[in-house]
Amino acid sequence: MALAFTASTTIAFSSSNSRTEQGLQFSSSNFQPSDRSPAALNLPRKRSAAAKALNAEPKRNDSIVPSAATVFAPDVVDKAIEVEDIERLAQDLEKASPLEIMDKALEKYGNDIAIAFSGAEDVALIEYAYLTGRPFRVFSLDTGRLNPETYKFFDTVEKRYGIRIEYMFPDAVEVQALVRTKGLFLFYEDGHQECCRVRKVRPLRRALKGLRAWITGQRKDQSPGTRSEVSVVQVDPAFEGMDGGIGSLVKWNPVANVAGNDIWNFLRTMEVPVNTLHAQGYISIGCEPCTRPVLPGQHEREGRWWWEDAKAKECGLHKGNLKEENVNGNGSVNGNGSSDIFESQNIVNLSRPGIENLLKMEDRKDSWITVLYAPWCPFCHAMEASYVELANKLAGSGVKVGKFRADGDQKAFAQQELQLGSFPTILFFRKHSSRPIKYPSEKRDVESLMAFINALR
Repeated sequence: MALAFTASTTIAFSSSNSRTEQGLQFSSSNFQPSDRSPAALNLPRKRSAAAKALNAEPKRNDSIVPSAATVFAPDVVDKAIEVEDIERLAQDLEKASPLEIMDKALEKYGNDIAIAFSGAEDVALIEYAYLTGRPFRVFSLDTGRLNPETYKFFDTVEKRYGIRIEYMFPDAVEVQALVRTKGLFLFYEDGHQECCRVRKVRPLRRALKGLRAWITGQRKDQSPGTRSEVSVVQVDPAFEGMDGGIGSLVKWNPVANVAGNDIWNFLRTMEVPVNTLHAQGYISIGCEPCTRPVLPGQHEREGRWWWEDAKAKECGLHKGNLKEENVNGNGSVNGNGSSDIFESQNIVNLSRPGIENLLKMEDRKDSWITVLYAPWCPFCHAMEASYVELANKLAGSGVKVGKFRADGDQKAFAQQELQLGSFPTILFFRKHSSRPIKYPSEKRDVESLMAFINALR
C-alpha cells in the first residue's frame, strides 16, 4: 500500500457543496466533517481506551492478547450484510470523498472494522479516520523483515494519534520450517508467493477472522494490472470474517479513486508524518529484501519484487484482484514460480491414482478428509490457514488429511466422480464406505470442519 506523487498547495475533492477545513478542501453533499472534527470535539491527540483486539481464532495460542489498543468503538447492531446491499452502497459512494467513505465505514461497523496499515503512505487512512472524530482501530502485519525505518514510523504514528497498533505476527514454526527448507532468500529463485503466504497472508487471515470489515489503502492507479477495477467498498472475495463463510467480510477502499499525487498533497497539507524511506526514493514499501527505490519515471510497484513479472505485483493480501486468466495451468501467477497451496507435512498431496484408490476402497484403515482445490481460487486461499490447522490437529487421530488439485485436466473427472461443484469442495471418506460425503457448509473454520468430521467418524 504505497505510492509516488507530486506536490501542490491544497487538494480538492469535487462536490456540489464544498467545505474547507484546516487548509484542505473536502466535499460531500451531506457530509459535514467539521461537525465532528478534532477541534470541534476538543479531542486530544493522545487517546487510549480498552479496545477489543483482533482475535481471529480465540482458541489458538498465538491469538492477539487483548490490550489497550486503538480506540474503543461500540458494537454495531447491523450484523447481516447482503451482497446486493454492498453493491448498492458502492454505487452510492463511488464519487464520494475518502473522508466521507471512511466516516461511513466507521459508522456502519464500529469496533468490528479496522484499518490495515503497512507503514507507507496509507497513513492517510489513519488521518482520515482521526478527522471523522470517530473511534477507530489499526492493525499491521509484522513479517519480521521490515525496514528499521518502518518500525520507527510505527512508533511515530502511535504517538501522533495516541493509539496502539495491533500487530499480527507469522507463526514461528512455519517461518522456521520455511527458512530451514528454502533458506532466507528463497523468493529470488522461486518467487515471492510462498514467503508472503507464511509471513503475511496467514497472519492476515487470523486478523480478519476477528472482524466484519477492514479498510485498505488500495488505489486503482497503484497497479493497472491488478487494481484497476478496485471498488470503494466490496464483499471481500478472498478472506472470511468473524461470521465465517463466503461473503462474511467487507473490504473498504476509501482512496480507490484518488490519484497518488493527491494522496501526497493531502499528507503534506495536513502535516502528517511519513516513512523516512520515501525521501530515499522508496514509494511502495514492503519487506526490506523485496523492496527497493524506483528511478524517475518508473511505476511505484516496480520497486516491489522487481525480479518478477510487473503485471502481478500482489503478495496475496489482495489476492482477489488476480483473475483466473492471469494464472497459468501450473498454478503459477504469470510465470513467477510455484504457487501451490495447502502445503503442510500433515497434508497428503493425492495424485489421480491416489484419489481413485480412495474411491475404490470400502474398508480403509483410516478415515480421510480431502479438499478438491485450484491454486488460483481465492476461496481456496481463504480457507488455507484453517485447513492446515485442521491437519495439525488431526495428526495421529486416525483421520488422514489430503488435497487433490481438481482444475485443468482433472476437472471433468472431479465433477463426474467427486461431486465437484465449485472450488473448494471438501469430501469425507469414512472407514467402511466407498462413497464420500460432501461437506455442505460454506463455513470453513477449524471448529466447523471438526464438527463435521466428529459427526461422521
